Amino acid sequence: MQQKDKMHPDDMRNLILFGILSLVLWLSYDHFILQPKMEKMRAAQEVKEQILTKQQENPELIVAAERPREDVLQEGSRIEIKSDLVYGSVNLTGARLDDLSLTTYFKTIEKKENSVVLSPVGSPHPKYVEQGWVSADPNIKVPDSKTQWRQTAGDVLSPGNPVTLSWNNEQGLRFEKVISINEDYGFSVIERVINNTRSSVTLFPYGLVAQRGVPEEFLGRWIVHEGPIGYFGDELFEETYGKMDKTPVVEETANQGWVGLTSKNWLTALVPPQGQDVKYRITYRAGGLTAAGTEIKDRYQADATGPAMVVPAGGVVENQMNFFTGAKKLNLLEKYEEEWDVPHLDLAVDFGLLYFLTRPFFAIINFFYGFVGNFGIAIILFTVVLRICVFPLANTSFRSFAKMRQIGPQMMELREKYVSDKQQLQQELVKLYQREKVNPMAGCLPILIQIPIFFALFKVLSNTIEMRHAPFFGWIQDLSAPDPTSFINLFGLLPFDAPSFLSIGLWPCLMLLTMIIQRKLSPPPTDKLQARMIALMPWVMTIVLAQFAAGLVIYWTFNNLLSVIQQYIIMRRMGVDVDLIGNILGKKKEPTPIEGVHAEAALVEERVEDALGIDQADTPENAVKKKPISKPKPKKSKKKK
Repeated sequence: MQQKDKMHPDDMRNLILFGILSLVLWLSYDHFILQPKMEKMRAAQEVKEQILTKQQENPELIVAAERPREDVLQEGSRIEIKSDLVYGSVNLTGARLDDLSLTTYFKTIEKKENSVVLSPVGSPHPKYVEQGWVSADPNIKVPDSKTQWRQTAGDVLSPGNPVTLSWNNEQGLRFEKVISINEDYGFSVIERVINNTRSSVTLFPYGLVAQRGVPEEFLGRWIVHEGPIGYFGDELFEETYGKMDKTPVVEETANQGWVGLTSKNWLTALVPPQGQDVKYRITYRAGGLTAAGTEIKDRYQADATGPAMVVPAGGVVENQMNFFTGAKKLNLLEKYEEEWDVPHLDLAVDFGLLYFLTRPFFAIINFFYGFVGNFGIAIILFTVVLRICVFPLANTSFRSFAKMRQIGPQMMELREKYVSDKQQLQQELVKLYQREKVNPMAGCLPILIQIPIFFALFKVLSNTIEMRHAPFFGWIQDLSAPDPTSFINLFGLLPFDAPSFLSIGLWPCLMLLTMIIQRKLSPPPTDKLQARMIALMPWVMTIVLAQFAAGLVIYWTFNNLLSVIQQYIIMRRMGVDVDLIGNILGKKKEPTPIEGVHAEAALVEERVEDALGIDQADTPENAVKKKPISKPKPKKSKKKK
């Protein structure tokens, strides 16, 4: 019989076999699963560090000083870009697209200088697009910003005529770029790697848009988004230039999307191959001073790095990177959404939170423009359509005004009766409204609806490239800019320029006139403070809107004019005799029955206010000449002795 403290030989053998199998399994897992995974993580980290190294090695950090753009473009070899909409060149040093201007867009309405989208390093506003490869093996040479490429095919880059560049790393790898341009602002770069070695090579394709400082046409206002932008991870990313220091690095891996930099009118966006995991990234690096005392501007970059691509021995791999750089025309962005199968490229146009209004507003105005050929006329036609749509609400509003006039005497009786009991007064007024079927808030509905419409149209006129430098008639040559005239110099008749803060042009003055007419036709509020505020409102709005886009002022002017006509017609149909000229000039006339009741109610209210020692409202409609009514003295009560 075996002793209890000794292990059975079979158990010992099983324990040894278990230990050996466990060791084999652990070694197998480490060798075949864990180590390859760690290698991939290290490779990804090395790729990330190499991209960061590329940033540190960029020539912007060692430039001596900024020079004129034309002088920088004279240096080195370049390939000309020429089409109906753009012109520029590709720099053979680094194969960068860093020179692009727009043929049909200009910096000012004088059209003396074309708008610039991309500029080379060393110029006042450098911005460029670059594509390339990153290797996980630092011993493999890949192209960088100093690589001198050789032009092997094509002469001038134009629609239908691509150019081919090549470079040999002297290690058996040949890199090629085939650059093509569409009829508008779409570019495509096919990068090809030919492996003539006896071993495979792993490379990562990338593309980037880099910029130093803010754009030349930078606004810096809340009106429109300016800065890094992208759609990845099923959501839109937007950050302004001024806030990038708070989040200097933004990373997201997604299988679809785009990323870039935008200003009010221009967009430069990278569109990598869709349907594969791509790392989208937006980075910010603060500027500073070099050892020589030269200022280096802040650096903004948007890039996309594709997944690892294995180039087999004797094989070839290709990667295509598309990018858009030019004017943010909505129809072109929608076109490339379909052509490149990329989602929501149209979101580069900042339609704001009221997207459900701004987008159809833009479509309607653009539709009218296709017929009349003038955006100012298109805005007026849009105003007419809009007034027709809100006609039922306006009709309800004006009818509510008339009913409020009819119950004016009863309201004054209640105010006189419950002058010291505000709570009971409100209860009795509510009962009166219910009994007479009057909704005092009905008159506010058109105003409440006009607020989102106003801001939506403001977004459309301020942010869409179609409105840029769009002329109207006469002195309005840019509907997206304020009226250039000023009442200070009699709208240009006197030979001097008015200060910008006093630039209230002719169209804002016409808008002021329509608002005053509209206020004169509306029933004056019985409250003194409200009357003063309403009287000042047209002047305040004129001062504010005078600095806005002229197209917005034109819309508001015609909207007020149509509202006055509509209000006049409705009041006449309800039997109210409206003295339009008299109201405008502040003249009195014999009241109609309804107006007489209203005047009598106003007189009663005035007497009550006099009796209580309240000052009369300093407004033309409340100014009534009469003798003051003395307050009655309270009777003294007799006390019983």
